[in-house]
Amino acid sequence: MSDRSTTVLRGLSLFAAVFAFGLVMFGAFVRLSNAGLSCPDWPTCYGQVTWPQHAQAVAKADAAFPGRPYQAHKAWREQVHRMLAGTLGVAVLVMALLAAWRRRWARLTLIGAAILAAAGLTMYMHGEHVGSSVLAVLAIFLPLATALMLDRPGAWRVSVLALGVIIFQAMLGMWTVTLLLKPIVVLGHLLGGMTTFALLAWVALRFAGVGATDDRLAGLRKAVIIGLVLLGCQIALGGWTSSNYAALACGYGPGSFPECLGQWAPPTDFHQGFILWRGIGVDYQGGILDQPARTAIQLVHRAGALVVSCYLLALAWRLFKRGLRLGSIALVLALVAQVSLGISNVYFGLPLAVATMHNGGAALLLFVLVANLARTQPRPGRLMTSAARPLQ
Repeated sequence: MSDRSTTVLRGLSLFAAVFAFGLVMFGAFVRLSNAGLSCPDWPTCYGQVTWPQHAQAVAKADAAFPGRPYQAHKAWREQVHRMLAGTLGVAVLVMALLAAWRRRWARLTLIGAAILAAAGLTMYMHGEHVGSSVLAVLAIFLPLATALMLDRPGAWRVSVLALGVIIFQAMLGMWTVTLLLKPIVVLGHLLGGMTTFALLAWVALRFAGVGATDDRLAGLRKAVIIGLVLLGCQIALGGWTSSNYAALACGYGPGSFPECLGQWAPPTDFHQGFILWRGIGVDYQGGILDQPARTAIQLVHRAGALVVSCYLLALAWRLFKRGLRLGSIALVLALVAQVSLGISNVYFGLPLAVATMHNGGAALLLFVLVANLARTQPRPGRLMTSAARPLQ
């Protein structure tokens, strides 16, 4: 690939990573403002590309979906979120094509995946859900297989991999609506968004030349990976807490933290709290669990936060001793901010701005760990931007 194409890919990956971070924040705003079902159909909104705005269109929308009365202040949030997600999808498709362009079979495969995804979307809109799902699975599989077989360096292959992830993320967005906010699907959608952001951030960092400057830093790589896994589990617990409306299960104000409902051992139901699948057809907006089940979820989320915080503080100390001082300080600051936002959520009754920033804080922590992962990448794996030299 030419130097110019490499430069374009470097700039596009940076744009996509920043855009994905903003999309994660906006998606949290949509979910936390209870706008996730404000457009009862997908990908249209009450049958429109945008959303109903005139009296006649609103009346038609209410008649078509009598169980979901139109709410203008929520519908625009959901549909704008979908439009932004589509924009990111196009950017990732271009990234994948640039990364695979030298290999004719690879670019044709990715173009085929895009066509299959578009065809599946069209079939879904016409009610052909089974056929749509088959095409979607193929559209997801093709980029994943291409990334595995592509004989290019890591960042190039991850650019292709991100396409498969974002197509799957689009499917999760569809299922979030059609399965009426089923918690496991909402959780998957959150994790998909975080995964997409992490992949794009890693690609942007690697194309920016971020890598180990000292071979001894590579010895920290396993510890950073463990931190990423633990953080991913904690993000999943946070998503489960939010999707089951358990954020305020311990109440708010005095007695809500560090106690729960003014007690150190309130009634809990861990079995009901962590049933992942409850069938199809249940409307989960507002949640369906009783108080002990929600309390159990909240307490597990808090316990996870304690474990992850202890590990990340220990990791930050190791990074600092090895000379990665900026990465260490950034990790501590992001962790302190995230814990503070989590406590503020509980104590002040889940203010929308604070809750949204708490999601952003999770993404920021994820970025800091991804950046430290890039800094511990062994030097032989660094990217070379000159077309005259083989890319490592």
